[in-house]
Amino acid sequence: MLSPARRSGYSVIYKVTWPNGKIYVGSDLTDSISYFGSPDDHLISQDFPTREARQRITVTREILWESNTASKAEVLALERRLIVELRANDPTIGYNRRPVFRDAAENSSPCTTQLKG
Repeated sequence: MLSPARRSGYSVIYKVTWPNGKIYVGSDLTDSISYFGSPDDHLISQDFPTREARQRITVTREILWESNTASKAEVLALERRLIVELRANDPTIGYNRRPVFRDAAENSSPCTTQLKG
């Protein structure tokens, strides 16, 4: 039997890219193909304010990292790190609001995390 810290199946960290180029980084502990995270609907609505802009929207979901052995704590820690490194929490770049975006100079270093590939 698996310990509570370990699960069977894949956990993933993904990046969703919207038509305006903004991103959302999230994790899924079940690797559900239909899960696209839970970005703030109000924020996205502001970027697509007209009925015309909402008629046809294509988003892309890219798996950045996956594991079938990582604990929930490990997945969530890496998710947080990727949000910061990819600047998905910078309102001009992404829809993540946590962790709170601090300073562009502080978070502008290129992504240093080794991703799937």
